[in-house]
Amino acid sequence: MPLPSTPQKSKSRNEILIKGLTIALIGIIILLAPVFKPESGIGQLFAQSYLVGWFALVLGLAFIAQYLLNRFKK
Repeated sequence: MPLPSTPQKSKSRNEILIKGLTIALIGIIILLAPVFKPESGIGQLFAQSYLVGWFALVLGLAFIAQYLLNRFKK
């Protein structure tokens, strides 16, 4: 199996960063939604799913950390 070329590695690393940012943003939105819409049904739904928000935030930060480690590894 041939090793991926440099442009493919760069694209793969960029995809990890994009995934990390997207997942972290979703986690932040889930965690902050009850603050901005406390009385609505949506706000209550997000308040009950705070564990999902924390999981998404931690997972997104892990992807970002993986990107940074790979980038500065060189």
